[in-house]
Formats: sequence, C-alpha cells, structure tokens
Amino acid sequence: MKGFLKSSIGKKLFMSITGLFLITFLLVHLTANLFMFGGREAYNSAVEFMEKNPVIQIMQPILALGFLLHIVYSIMLSIQNMKARGSNKYAKVDQSNSSTWASRNMLVLGIFVGSFLVLHLTDFFLPMKTSEVKDVFDLVTKRFGLWYISIPYIIGIIALGIHLHHAFWSAFQTIGLSNDLWRKRLTVLGDIFAVVIAVGYSIIALYFLIF
Repeated sequence: MKGFLKSSIGKKLFMSITGLFLITFLLVHLTANLFMFGGREAYNSAVEFMEKNPVIQIMQPILALGFLLHIVYSIMLSIQNMKARGSNKYAKVDQSNSSTWASRNMLVLGIFVGSFLVLHLTDFFLPMKTSEVKDVFDLVTKRFGLWYISIPYIIGIIALGIHLHHAFWSAFQTIGLSNDLWRKRLTVLGDIFAVVIAVGYSIIALYFLIF
C-alpha cells in the first residue's frame, strides 16, 4: 500500500479522492454562506447549526488534513512529471491544442488557491475561533466591506473556479468513473460546477463590498 501511494497512479488516485471530498465541502460551505442574503438572523443560525453539528465538527480536521495532503501530493506529482519530461529532451510536444491551460498549470493554480486559503483563514476562520465573536454576520460583512479583503478573495475564488474546470472531470476519470460518453458529460458538469462556485462565492463578497 505504501509503495502504491508513492507511485504516479497512487498519487493521482489519492489526489482525486481528496479532491472529490473538497468539492463536496465547497458546496456545503457555499450553501451556508448564501444564508447571508437572508440577513443577520438567518446567517448566524446557519453558522450556529454548523458549529453544533457533530458530523461537521468531526469533518473539519479531516478536511484540513485532506487539503494539506492534496497540496503535498500535487507538488510531488508535478515535480515527478517535470523530472520525467526533463529526462526526455527529444520528447518536447506542444500540448496547447490537446489540453486546456488549466490542465497544464494545475500546480500554479493550486499554489495560488492555497495562498488564498491561508488569507481566508486568517481573515475569517481564525478570528471566529480565537475570539469571542457574538455576531458572525457582523464580522463577515464588515470584512467583506473592505476592498483589500474582498478583491483578493474574489481573485482567489476565480482561480479556484479555473482549477475546478479541469479538476472536476479529472477526479472522476482517475477513479474510473469516466468513459468517452461520460467524459463529455462530466466536462459540462465540471464547467457548470466551476461557474456556480466562482460566481456563488464572489457575488457574496461583491454584494457586501458595494452595499
């Protein structure tokens, strides 16, 4: 098992499994965030439900570990691929017509999204956990009202959407749930999911920045 996880296939499979888990989290987190449009009471109630839900509390550290391992394995796999390409000097092929920009730059997007996550945790998650915040709605809306928080947040979310454009169908393909027919369907679903995530999160920050 240890040897399998060190192999290229093992790393890709592990990344796909952790990636699908993170995709699920993004939907759950977006659903909770959209309660902000319902006002102070609605959003605070949603946050309280998530904080008191034992399943969500158990999943939080698992999510953190999964995300960390997802980044580590993506870096390891990218380095492995670069070494493989470097060892074959005569096999340089222009992939611009056979692959998307996102698929060729997953490491760059991943590092960018990881940096955004660190800022996001610093701006929102840590203040909620380390201080006695009684009104989470007030905290989030005030921070989104600051352009130097909202603008980087929106840029990070757009980068995440581009990352998901490739990652969604790729994850299903790696675990064997994709063929020629389903590849097209999953590509469309992935595009829809990426747009929903990018627009859904961004519109919240943009709304409270403007209003």
